[in-house]
Amino acid sequence: MVKIEWINGTNISILIFFIGLYGLITRRNMVKSIISITVMQTGIILFFIDSNHQDPLSEALMITAIVIGVAVTAVALMIFIHLYHLYGTTNWKRLLQKRRRDL
Repeated sequence: MVKIEWINGTNISILIFFIGLYGLITRRNMVKSIISITVMQTGIILFFIDSNHQDPLSEALMITAIVIGVAVTAVALMIFIHLYHLYGTTNWKRLLQKRRRDL
């Protein structure tokens, strides 16, 4: 029987964070960028939950982080919809080029 000792909550949360960071760096699509930021936040929350602090303060902070993360994601998606209606693209680079032309 093979022991896999490196699979634990801390390592998985770090992996999830870096998957989100990779998606943020490599993708030019606005929706994928928003999703990547949400994935990064999920990795951070999992890391803090896995740290097993006995005080309720860390748990309360993580609940607060989840609520704030949902609100930030909703606002980011609303801004995306507005930008898409204005410029007609989901690509960050094209959006900046069209915006510079409009100024």
